[in-house]
Order: sequence, then structure tokens, then C-alpha cells
Amino acid sequence: MVSPMYKEAGKRIRKLRITKRYTRKRLAQEANISTKFIYEIETGKKGFTAEVLYRLSEALEVRCDYILAGKTDEDAGDIYISKLLSQYDEQQKVHLLRILELINEIPNVSPVE
Repeated sequence: MVSPMYKEAGKRIRKLRITKRYTRKRLAQEANISTKFIYEIETGKKGFTAEVLYRLSEALEVRCDYILAGKTDEDAGDIYISKLLSQYDEQQKVHLLRILELINEIPNVSPVE
């Protein structure tokens, strides 16, 4: 019998997949697991390993703790920005930071508090 934690995680995975407009096939490809396994996870018929959890969280662009427990202590926008920044080397990040600082100096473009 699958634990309630996996059943709730499956519901969150399904909701995230639908929100991203992914088919099960697309999510399976992104996470490198079978479509049948996605179905079994979403319907609470099977649990999953830490490795599968990680691949699903990467494919769905959420934190693992959100899938497991519904915790949302990090904004989805922060995750997106982190993924974007990971594509750049340190020197490029320095330039991007300077660009953001310059934008912040433009009148009426201050960040929302």
C-alpha cells in the first residue's frame, strides 16, 4: 500500500503538469521516466525514489519539498531566475548584476516592496 504522502505528492505532480500544459508523455520525456509510471505516481498507485523526485522537480521547475509536502517557501519566480542564472559563468553574472543595478537607478523603475 502506498503512503498518503505519495498520494498527495501525486496530486501535486498532476496539478503542476496540467498548469504547465504538459501531457503525461511530455513530463515522462522531461523526467526520463515512463508515461505509465507518471500515471501510477499521479494516481497514488506507486511511490518513487529520491532520484525520480529530483527529475520530476527539475522537469516541473519546483522544489522537491513542494512535491513532497506542499511547502512553498520559495517563490516560483526565484526558481526560474536561478535556472536562468545557472546558464551564465561568473563574469557574465557580474555584468548582469550591473545591468540590474543600472535599471534600478532609472527613476520610477524601483523594485516593488
